Amino acid sequence: MRLLKSTVHTDIVHLTASELAAKSFHRQAARGIILKGEEILMLYTERYHDYSIPGGGVDEGEDIHTGLIRELEEETGAQHIEIISEFGRYEEFRPWNRGGFEVVHMDSFCFVCDIHAELGETKLEAHEIQNGMTPVWINIHQAIAHNEHTIANSPKKGMSIERETFLLKQIVAELL
Repeated sequence: MRLLKSTVHTDIVHLTASELAAKSFHRQAARGIILKGEEILMLYTERYHDYSIPGGGVDEGEDIHTGLIRELEEETGAQHIEIISEFGRYEEFRPWNRGGFEVVHMDSFCFVCDIHAELGETKLEAHEIQNGMTPVWINIHQAIAHNEHTIANSPKKGMSIERETFLLKQIVAELL
């Protein structure tokens, strides 16, 4: 899959390539781009006051497509999910303080998908419920403007908002 962007978080940019390799682990995520004209299915997270593309970590032993379908069903209640095409991969190196690792090397594989018009019940995890995560259809330009405002003005913004806003702009440039 084509690489859209590779980023290194400012807190770890000083690490050499060998230090990054020694202190990091690799995580794969799958994300689904679901459009209806200029409307896009997003996850709004109250805690961070941002919009993100639905999807998440692929479980050990799970292939990327199976992980994508599972994540879309759990987070949005999407039904009859069809993966239409690959969109691109976003690679990032971010701080991580769990499991004896200091860095997570995350690859987000993004796919254009189609779903049944009606969303079913979500199956959110406890931390997603606690963070106030809700699936919503929103105009993609409004989602970009909202995230840019959060980036500029919110002290509680999460680390993923930069990735999400970049991906939304790529979607506008290439798919609309």
